Parts: sequence; structure tokens; C-alpha cells
Amino acid sequence: MDETTQQDNQAPVLTFEGKRYDLNSLPDELKELVRGMQVADAQLRMHEDTLKVLAVGRQSMAMQLNEKLKAIPPLP
Repeated sequence: MDETTQQDNQAPVLTFEGKRYDLNSLPDELKELVRGMQVADAQLRMHEDTLKVLAVGRQSMAMQLNEKLKAIPPLP
């Protein structure tokens, strides 16, 4: 799904694979699929953001570990 847009007093439009559709005229089954894809897209964005936060946190911990290990002699 590319996007669903709605502008001032215009019917919402679904753009999918380069084609545009009047969202209101679609059968209910297709509207449910569009809503499901919107939820899936939102969940993917949320989890991608979570992964970014985890990566930053891990990088910070690695820097702390590196700094603290400087005071400890490594094994030969």
C-alpha cells in the first residue's frame, strides 16, 4: 500500500501500486484490508524506532564498557 490521503472536503483516496481508488467506494472487505495494512505499517514504524533506540543504547553501553576496560589489563 502506498498511501491513503484525504484533503479538505475530498473523498479519501487509496494509492496502491501506482493506481488511485476512491476509498469510500471500495467494498467493506477491502476497506478492512486497507485498515489492516495501515495498522501493520504503524507497527512496523514503531518497531523500527524501538530497534533504533536499542541500537543507540547498545552503542552507549559498548562505549562505557570500552572506557572501563581501559583500567583492566587484558589477558596475554
